[in-house]
Amino acid sequence: MKLVPLGDRVVLKQLVAEETTKSGIVLPGQSKEKPQQAEVIAVGPGGVVDGKEVKMEVKAGENVIYSKYSGTEVKIDDEEYIIVKQNDILAVIQ
Repeated sequence: MKLVPLGDRVVLKQLVAEETTKSGIVLPGQSKEKPQQAEVIAVGPGGVVDGKEVKMEVKAGENVIYSKYSGTEVKIDDEEYIIVKQNDILAVIQ
């Protein structure tokens, strides 16, 4: 099954958080938050959304940082994805 976002929506796959720090300290499961970094899986067509022209600025394959409490989590074929609006994406990681 394939997710195809509509309008200004973007499908993200959350990146896995590291379990050890750079200095080698192992973090217990409770102290970790979900990372706000994700890979762009699919991008909607943009176009006119709510009466405004929307140009899509992210592409599939890019890594991005998104707003902490945004999006809708979905699970398809045992994979978890997050669907967000483009303006919930804060930055592209280069």
